[in-house]
Amino acid sequence: MPFEKLAEMILPRDVIGGHGAVDKIGDVFRKITSSKKGLVVTGKTTVKLAGNRVREVLESSGIEIKTIITEAATEENVELVKEQTRAFGAKVIIGIGGGTKIDIAKKSAFDLGLDFISVPTSASHDGVASPRASISKNGLSTSVEATMPAAIIADTEIIVTAPFRFLASGAADVLSNLPALKDWNLAHRLKGEKVSSSAYAISEFAAREIINNAAQIKPHLEESVWLVIKQIVFSGIAMSVAGSSRPASGSEHMFAHAVDSIKKGNGLHGELCGIGSIIAMYLHGGDWALIKSTLQTIGAPTTLDQVSLTEEDAIQALMMAHKTRPDRYTILGENGLSESAAREALHLTGVS
Repeated sequence: MPFEKLAEMILPRDVIGGHGAVDKIGDVFRKITSSKKGLVVTGKTTVKLAGNRVREVLESSGIEIKTIITEAATEENVELVKEQTRAFGAKVIIGIGGGTKIDIAKKSAFDLGLDFISVPTSASHDGVASPRASISKNGLSTSVEATMPAAIIADTEIIVTAPFRFLASGAADVLSNLPALKDWNLAHRLKGEKVSSSAYAISEFAAREIINNAAQIKPHLEESVWLVIKQIVFSGIAMSVAGSSRPASGSEHMFAHAVDSIKKGNGLHGELCGIGSIIAMYLHGGDWALIKSTLQTIGAPTTLDQVSLTEEDAIQALMMAHKTRPDRYTILGENGLSESAAREALHLTGVS
């Protein structure tokens, strides 16, 4: 038979990380487009942290900038950004923030067919470098297709000022690639789902780098930020190569989304994925103790009380987690975990 395989991989054209990286955004903008108009999406806090500085750098490069201060990543706010982008005539959308603002920006860019520049002010999860966005619709957060960043500008000087909890959360999110890959393999064996060996290798490499360098991830160190942000970028690339979030999102993410849907606890996305990874790896019969010890070394949560989640809430989330992505087969199966299986997993791993 003739070779008929066809795949599209959209990767960042520029990834600039390190001390003072935002000062390069004018050069990056001019590489992406000949347009002289850009729209910045940011928040009340992040506009002071990085948004004003980005605007000044771009305006000094002769680029006209409109700044939108927004809040939650909802469909309504995405529509607002799209309306403002059209009215202003911007050809590039720049997302500046730790998560929600970048999600709004990348989803708006996707809908409008525009380029998107990601400027993270914290590294709490891999969304700053992925072609997916978490957007709330009718009060329920959903993962949707979005634009892969044309450029990622990760200024360690800025990111290091965020609470260390966010960086630990980002490391935990990358570490969760390991159970996600086991879920992907399971779906391949039982459902015939195709696995990209390249995406698999990149995703696993990123997670292993977190394990191998866990002791180096510490507060107030730009080197630690750089270590984590590199692996976040690799996770985003793995998703782009795969054409889906499969290499970095499995049953552990389903658990995190289920917790979000019942609105319990106070865990960050990456923190919940980390706890979910311990549980998922246990269900797979894998080395859940390595996941747990790595999270402990980093300083990320490994127990429910650390994210203000009760055992009963966690059990509820585990039992309904499979429903958050019914199209994605994982170790949770098509009918989900039983109450007894969920409770046993929490107890035997020491999560509860």
